[in-house]
Amino acid sequence: MVVVIAVVVVMVVVVVVVVVVVVAVVLVMVVAVAMVVVVVVVVLVVVMVVVVVVVVVVAVVLVMVVAVAMVVVVVVVVLVVVAVVVVVVVIVVVVVVVAVVVVMVVVVVAVVVVVVVVEVVVEEKKEKGEHISIYIISINYCR
Repeated sequence: MVVVIAVVVVMVVVVVVVVVVVVAVVLVMVVAVAMVVVVVVVVLVVVMVVVVVVVVVVAVVLVMVVAVAMVVVVVVVVLVVVAVVVVVVVIVVVVVVVAVVVVMVVVVVAVVVVVVVVEVVVEEKKEKGEHISIYIISINYCR
């Protein structure tokens, strides 16, 4: 009977040891799975941070591109305005120069005509032996 009790005690001890070992193995597996889950969560957090940083960098680059484009547009508008002003100034200068030249030509032609008319009138008066006066010349010229 002692042998049977001893065998039963040994079997109970073996069963307890086996249960403890199985529980320990299950706990180790749970800890390992938990560690894998923690590692996966950390990797996902790192990936999210990298994605956020990339999105922020892309947004900053796009803002810089838009700013540069706005500066280019402003420069082009200023250049167009300057070009229009230069063209208007050149046109005004050309018109003024042409007007001055035309007026000078008209004045020169008028002076030449007056001189020729005066010479003709003076010659006619000399041939006729008449008195020459500016009054007569101007009256004759006006006629």
